[in-house]
Amino acid sequence: MTNDTWFIPAGSRPEAGWTDVVDGRIAGWAHTGLRTGSLVDGGELRLPAGAVERIVVPLAGSFEVTYDGAAGTGTQGLEGRGSVFDGPTDVLYLGSGTEARITGAGRVAVAEAPTAVVEPTTYTARQDVPVELRGAGQASRQVHNFGTPAALDAHKLIVCEVITPAGNWSSYPPHKHDTTVPGVESDLEEIYYYEAAVARGLDAPPEADPFALHRTYASDDRPIDEFRQVRSGDIALVPYGWHGPAVAAPGYDMYYLNVMAGPGPERVWDITDDPAHGWVRQAWGSESIDPRLPYGKDPVR
Repeated sequence: MTNDTWFIPAGSRPEAGWTDVVDGRIAGWAHTGLRTGSLVDGGELRLPAGAVERIVVPLAGSFEVTYDGAAGTGTQGLEGRGSVFDGPTDVLYLGSGTEARITGAGRVAVAEAPTAVVEPTTYTARQDVPVELRGAGQASRQVHNFGTPAALDAHKLIVCEVITPAGNWSSYPPHKHDTTVPGVESDLEEIYYYEAAVARGLDAPPEADPFALHRTYASDDRPIDEFRQVRSGDIALVPYGWHGPAVAAPGYDMYYLNVMAGPGPERVWDITDDPAHGWVRQAWGSESIDPRLPYGKDPVR
């Protein structure tokens, strides 16, 4: 069943200068959070101290983060990028118990996960972000793995971002991570923050309305049935269930920021494909990566 709890239209949960805030105050949501906000020169956004770890992700523009807490004290510049479609950005991980002030100009996202365990604050430069080209053919997409277990020491947070060229399918085949099966599947909530834009190289009229599609459906007796048209700033929550595809409409490139965390003791991202569709992975061996990729940086193929 469609449930408005699991879909957050852009600007529908503003708080303290932030455009949207997702956290445990949403019924049925406990392990992940997200803040999005916009700044002009002279403005600031604040992150209160608390039992939460965070990653500051510039979406567009450049920022300075002044932070203080158990994980360290200092000021870090984030050069950022022109848009989310310009390849990876530098990011800043803030350990639990850290308060911070963000200044600069542009749009910024902050991924969050509740934890009292303090990991060291860590800066990752743009050129050091691992870039992966995943899938093949019309399932080709570009993944920036700056917040995955192989790239970052965090306690709970798993974060990455994905660029999908116009007309391609992403988060595909549909998969789930809503139960704990050691070595097979991990139990993780997931946030999708979306943006869409006219595909690079196209000359669109002023009335163009970039959008993408998001799908979540039931994997067990917990009912969920979400099929949403999403636009820039919209947020889809996946508490459980099969999710995917996320589809970039023809004419429009799609971006999403993924934030994951769960109740398990191990920080790992193990998934199970929907058996009705997982077989499509076998076809990728005979297909090539979409030649429009990469956007902005040479990837690991």
